Amino acid sequence: MPAVRGDGMRGLAVFISDIRNCKSKEAEIKRINKELANIRSKFKGDKTLDGYQKKKYVCKLLFIFLLGHDIDFGHMEAVNLLSSNKYSEKQIGYLFISVLVNTNSELIKLIIQSIKNDLASRNPIHVNLALQCIANIGSREMADAFGNDIPKLLVSGDTMDVVKQSAALCLLRLFRTSQEIIPGGEWTSRIIHLLNDQHMGVVTAATSLIDALVKKNPEEYKGCVSLAVSRLSRIVTASYTDLQDYTYYFVPAPWLSVKLLRLLQNYTPPAEDPGVRGRLNECLETILNKAQEPPKSKKVQHSNAKNAVLFEAISLIIHNDSEANLLVRACNQLGQFLSNRETNLRYLALESMCHLATSEFSHEAVKKHQEVVILSMKMEKDVSVRQQAVDLLYAMCDKSNAEEIVQEMLNYLETADYSIREEMVLKVAILAEKYATDYTWYVDVILNLIRIAGDYVSEEVWYRVIQIVINRDEVQGYAAKTVFEALQAPACHENMVKVGGYILGEFGNLIAGDQRSSPAVQFQLLHSKYHLCSPMTRALLLSTYIKFINLFPEIRTQVQEVFKQDSNLKSADVELQQRASEYLQLSIIASSDVLATVLEEMPAFPERESSILAVLKKKKPGRVPENDIKDNKSPTPITNHNNDVNNTTSSSADLLGLSTPTQPPESVVDNKKFVCKNNGVLFENELIQIGIKSEFRQNLGRLGLFYGNKTSSSLQNFSSTLSWSDENAAKLSVQMKPVEPVLEAGAQIQQMINAECIDDYTDAPVIIVSFTCNKVPYKITVKLPLTINKFFEPTEMNGESFFARWKNLGNTNQQRSQKIFKASSPMDLLVARTKIMGFGMQLLDGIDPNPDNFVCAGIIHMRAQQVGCLLRLEPNKNAQMYRLTVRSSKETVSVEICDLLSEQF
Repeated sequence: MPAVRGDGMRGLAVFISDIRNCKSKEAEIKRINKELANIRSKFKGDKTLDGYQKKKYVCKLLFIFLLGHDIDFGHMEAVNLLSSNKYSEKQIGYLFISVLVNTNSELIKLIIQSIKNDLASRNPIHVNLALQCIANIGSREMADAFGNDIPKLLVSGDTMDVVKQSAALCLLRLFRTSQEIIPGGEWTSRIIHLLNDQHMGVVTAATSLIDALVKKNPEEYKGCVSLAVSRLSRIVTASYTDLQDYTYYFVPAPWLSVKLLRLLQNYTPPAEDPGVRGRLNECLETILNKAQEPPKSKKVQHSNAKNAVLFEAISLIIHNDSEANLLVRACNQLGQFLSNRETNLRYLALESMCHLATSEFSHEAVKKHQEVVILSMKMEKDVSVRQQAVDLLYAMCDKSNAEEIVQEMLNYLETADYSIREEMVLKVAILAEKYATDYTWYVDVILNLIRIAGDYVSEEVWYRVIQIVINRDEVQGYAAKTVFEALQAPACHENMVKVGGYILGEFGNLIAGDQRSSPAVQFQLLHSKYHLCSPMTRALLLSTYIKFINLFPEIRTQVQEVFKQDSNLKSADVELQQRASEYLQLSIIASSDVLATVLEEMPAFPERESSILAVLKKKKPGRVPENDIKDNKSPTPITNHNNDVNNTTSSSADLLGLSTPTQPPESVVDNKKFVCKNNGVLFENELIQIGIKSEFRQNLGRLGLFYGNKTSSSLQNFSSTLSWSDENAAKLSVQMKPVEPVLEAGAQIQQMINAECIDDYTDAPVIIVSFTCNKVPYKITVKLPLTINKFFEPTEMNGESFFARWKNLGNTNQQRSQKIFKASSPMDLLVARTKIMGFGMQLLDGIDPNPDNFVCAGIIHMRAQQVGCLLRLEPNKNAQMYRLTVRSSKETVSVEICDLLSEQF
C-alpha cells in the first residue's frame, strides 16, 4: 500500500488499524461492511468529492480487496483518477486497475484511451505509470492496443532514458503474451543497437528483451553478439569507480554482466568472427583472473555478486566447449569452491563440474578432484549437495576409474538417503555395464545392488543383468554359481529370487556337477523362497521349474509334486493356476524332444540402447550428459519366451511376448533404423504412438504393432489398412488382423501381422492408420520394417570356405554389387559392428587379413529357395570412407542388400 501521509489519509490509517485490531473474522467482516457502505454512499451521493478523496476511498477498496473480499463498485472512480495530473492520484488509479480490472470489463475502452493519453504525454512520470500498468496487466488486448506505440517509444531518439528502460521491460512482458508484437526488418537493428546506449539501465532492460527475442529468432538477431561482447568487455575491464552508479559492492554492473553472458549462450559458437571471439575470450579470462584476486569487501553481498558473474562466465565457457585453457582454468577455480564453507557455492561448483566432466578438454582436470567429490558424497550435511556429488561422480567416470567409483557408490548406498537411492542404483548399473571389461565384475555389482538396495532396483536393472548373461557365454557359469550362493542368504530380496530363478532355469546345468549345487539342491533352494514371494515372482519360478524338468529329468517327480499342490492348481491367482496346470500337463505328455524344443535356451538379445538410461533420463531430464551416453549401445528390457521378464499376465501368450503392450522408447525413431533392429517406435506425435515388436524365423515373420492413444479423448473410426500391390504381394505375403474401431483415451491396442518371403523383393509395405479425434480426421502413413534382410539366417564359415565362395561369386558382375560412400558421421568401428550384427548376417571375426574390415555370411530364406550372401565392409579411417561389397547368387539380392546396409552408415 502507498505510504499514508498527512491528515488527509488519517481515515485510511485508522481503518487499517481497526482491521488489524479485530479479534475475530466476524468482527473484521462487520467493520469492512460498514466501511463499504460508507464508501458506496460517498460515491453515489456526494457529488463534491475531489480527486484526493476519491484516491483515499479507492485505497480503502484496494486494501479490502487484498484482504480477500470481493469489490463490485469503485471501478469508475478509479478510472477517473487516471485523468488526474497529480502523481499520487494517477498512481492509485493505475494500481487499482492493474489489480482489479480484467480485460472483459466494460471500462476497458476508457482505460485504454487514458493509457494512450499518458503514453503521448511529455511528462515521463505519467508515461512510466502507463507502461507499468500495461506490463502488469500484460493481456493480449494490451498487446493489440499498444503494439505499435511501445516499440516507437523504445527506439525514439526523443525518449528519455527512464522511459526507454520501462518501454523495454513492458515490451518484454507483452512479447511473452503475443510474440507477433515485435516488428521485424529495420526494427531489428534499432533494438539490437540499444546495447550501445549510454544509459546502463536502458542496456540492462534491453538485454533482457533481446535475450527473449534471440530465443525465438536467433538468426535475425545474430548481430547482437558483437555488441554484447563489446559491452561486456567495457564492463569487466572497468573499475568500480568508472560505473559508480551501477557498481554493487565493488563489482561493476553484475546484473548486466550476467545477462550479457546468458545472451551469448544462445549461440553456438557465440562468436564466429575471430576478432570478436578473441575479445570474448579475453573477457572470460579477466573474469577468471578477478576471481583469484583478494576480496575488496568482507560482506557477503560482494562475494555473491562476484560469484554470480563468475559462474555465468563458466557456463559460457562450458557452452563454447572449444577453449581448452579456459575449460581447465574454470575447472580449477570450481575445485577451490568444493571446500568452501558456503553450502550454495559447493552445490554450484559440483553442478558446473558435471558439465565440465563431459568435455574432452576438461574431463581429466575434473578427475583430479575425485577424492574431494567422494568425500562430499559421504560427508555433506545437505542432501542436495550429496546428490550433486553423485551426479558428478557419474559424469567423471571412465574406464580408468570406473571400478573405484562404482565401489564407492556401492559403499555409500548402504547409508544413502532414501530420496536418492533409486537414482544411485540406476547410475551404478549403467556405469558397471558401460565400463565392464570383465563381466564377472558386472554380475557381482548388480547382485550387490540387489542385496544392498533391493527395494530400489527397478525391473529394468534386473532385466538387464539377465540380458548380459544370456548374450555372453563366458559369464554364464559364473553367474549361475554367484546367484546360487546369493540365494543361500537367510534374508534374500525378492528381486534376487527373480534373477536367481531366471538364471538357474537357463544355466543351472553349468553348476549341477558340484554336489553342493546339484539339481535337487537348486530346486529346493529356489522353492524355499517360493511361499515368501509375490504371485508374479511365483509365476516366474514355476517357469523355472518346468525348465528344470528339461535340464534335469531326474527331479521330474519332485517338480510335478509342486505343480500338483492345491496352492497352485487351485490358486486364487489365475496366472499361477494356469501355469501350474499347463506345465504339469506339458511335463506328463510331451516327449523329451518336444520338451527340449519348447523349453530351448533363450537366444541372444539384439543390441539396443539401454532402457536403464531411458529411465534415468526420464527421472532427470537434461541432467544425463549426452556424451556420457551416446556410445552406450545397451539393449532394452528383455522379452522371455514365458513372458515373465515383461511382467505379462497371461501364460497363454505367444512366444514373442506380444500379448501385453510394453511402453516403446520415448523418442520418435527414423524407420530406416529398423533395418538393423526389430523393436521400437515407428511413429509418434502428440496424438498417437505406434510401437512395434517383431520376430523372424527363416522365411516367416511375425510383427506386433501397438497403438497408444496419448490424448484425453477416444480415437474414433480407428483403422489400419495395408497398402501393398498385387505384384509385390506375390513376392512378400502380408496378412493383418483388424483392430478395434475405438481406441480409448490413454489406452493401447495391439495388431498382429504375419509375413512370408516368397521371392526376392525391394521396398517394403506401407500401413495407413486413420482415425478421428475430436471430430477432426487424421491419416498417418507408415512404412513397415519388412526389408529383405529380415529373412537372413546367420551362417558360420571358416576363412578358407569364405574366400573360396567369395571368389566363385565374383566371377560374374551379375552376382555382386559394390558401393563406395562417405561416412555420414565420424567413423566409429564399434558402432559399425553393432549395426552389422543387427543387420542379420553372421559376423565372421578373424577372417579378413585387415582387422578393421568386417566380413559376414548369411542365407536369405524364401518359400522355394535359399540365396547365399557374402558381405565385406572396408572402412578407410583417414578418408572417412567405406567400401561395401556384396556377393550372392542373385544380382537383385546383391543390389538390395548393398543399398539397405549402406544407408545405415
